[in-house]
Amino acid sequence: MTSASRLGSSRIGLIVPSSNTTMETELPELFRRQTAATGHTYTFHSARAALKNVTTEELLAMAAKAADCATAVSDADVDVIAYACLVAVMAQGPGAHEPAENVIRQAAADNAHPAEVTSSAGALVRTLQQLGARRVVMVAPYMEPLTQMVSDYIEGAGIEVLDTVSLGVDDNLAVGCLNPLNLPEFARNLKHEGADVIVLSACVQMPSLPAVQAVEDELGLPVITAATATTWEILQLLGHTPAITNAGGLLAGTLTSLVPRIRTDA
Repeated sequence: MTSASRLGSSRIGLIVPSSNTTMETELPELFRRQTAATGHTYTFHSARAALKNVTTEELLAMAAKAADCATAVSDADVDVIAYACLVAVMAQGPGAHEPAENVIRQAAADNAHPAEVTSSAGALVRTLQQLGARRVVMVAPYMEPLTQMVSDYIEGAGIEVLDTVSLGVDDNLAVGCLNPLNLPEFARNLKHEGADVIVLSACVQMPSLPAVQAVEDELGLPVITAATATTWEILQLLGHTPAITNAGGLLAGTLTSLVPRIRTDA
């Protein structure tokens, strides 16, 4: 069965670390809200690549399995494949999301099930660029060197990172157990004067969904996460208008550009 014969429903393929426990909970919840607003339904189909500790060595080893995972998940004839490990892509160097996505796209096509492709790394960068963000602040669960790597990657895309919070967790299962209700305090402590956007979770494994709207409402700045940026780009690739409640203006469809917010003295 092809997507053309599945009118009213879309299949989303995920490539996730084997220890990931968050993307397969946050994304289905976000798309459940989309379904409630639009009636269109979404199903999720995952392939997993080994990753226990968030170290450069394990991240690069996971990245090497992307094509095999894409072949496996494309067997489900998915409409979109999202490579959902931000740092596994960023660890490969500046701009690595583009060749990483091409590897996945080619593997799906070679398996006779072509699909649209995004990655959490590419989605985060492209979302910031499309919104016109120039300066961001960021919360990340990683050890400081990996947080710096993510910061450098974002800056390599032309977006200044004004401040970061690094939580110092390298066990990926432990990252998934972090309490998202602590994120508002971390966000308050960021030096966000002059920032255009708060990146509340620069990691698809760090839970953040319960805090996104609260932080956006409290601090008056747009809030995105690796998960909400990935969701937004999946919707774009499917040609669907975002209509997701209680997850920030981006997914509500009320935030499409930061141009009116950008300072003229920058």
